[in-house]
Amino acid sequence: MQIELKELSMTYPDGKQVLRHLNLSLKSPSLIGLLGPNGAGKSTLMKLMVAALMPTDGLILVNGQPLAKAERMLKSNLGYLPQNFGLFDELTVAQFLDYMAALKGLRSPKMTIQEAIKAVNLVEKTKSKIRTLSGGQRQRVGIAQALLGNPDFLIFDEPTVGLDPEERIHFRNLFSRTAQDRLVLLSTHIIEDVQSICDQIIVVNHGRVLFTGTPEELIQTAVGHVGAFWEKDLIIEKGLHITSRVNTRHGVRCRAVADKLPSYVKAEEPSLEDAYIYLISREAVQ
Repeated sequence: MQIELKELSMTYPDGKQVLRHLNLSLKSPSLIGLLGPNGAGKSTLMKLMVAALMPTDGLILVNGQPLAKAERMLKSNLGYLPQNFGLFDELTVAQFLDYMAALKGLRSPKMTIQEAIKAVNLVEKTKSKIRTLSGGQRQRVGIAQALLGNPDFLIFDEPTVGLDPEERIHFRNLFSRTAQDRLVLLSTHIIEDVQSICDQIIVVNHGRVLFTGTPEELIQTAVGHVGAFWEKDLIIEKGLHITSRVNTRHGVRCRAVADKLPSYVKAEEPSLEDAYIYLISREAVQ
């Protein structure tokens, strides 16, 4: 599966421009992390890629064909978990997945439903009504419906929200295995999830692509721009963005990013989160 975006723009009827001239190429097998602040345009971008919205300008190609011609093929090979995914509370887990399988046009779905339930660790809840599930269990049902039919293209919007740390590790591994022969797009605010499993990263903000590449390449952009210092030494300086404060027996140790580190800040090896914050902070002052 290959998805190409060419000069893609989206302006809503109220005049708000959400995406501006995006050019991207997504190709399987790959696990791609989509990062960006709230309001950056991530959800709109995903809706465009699944044909839930139509762009005001630009082109979306699916395996080389315009989306308008390839929409049926795309949707038959698509697994999608939007951020606000509705469940039918009075159905059991199995009944809901059977309903979703019917909407996808899957024939004899019993086996694929069982596989999806097993993949998300809900076997013991197969016959439970959805209204009885916890928030994390409901999220797992949403992930299960996206997996039905082993689609070639999967999009997950904040899939690990509401999951405990052990569950998040399980689903990181699941997404990683799934992406070995498919295209998986993972939108999340949890940098740790992206750092653990994604081989490519896309960063968007204010409707523009700020970065595409590997996690290592993004980290490299922040070398020399990340440092640590004691809070007592802090002098308020323009362009210094504090990313964390940690209490120690010697006082509060701060971590920060800046285009030019002040003299009292000791340079440190950047993490992926440091690099992401540095990229967003630079874009904010441009």
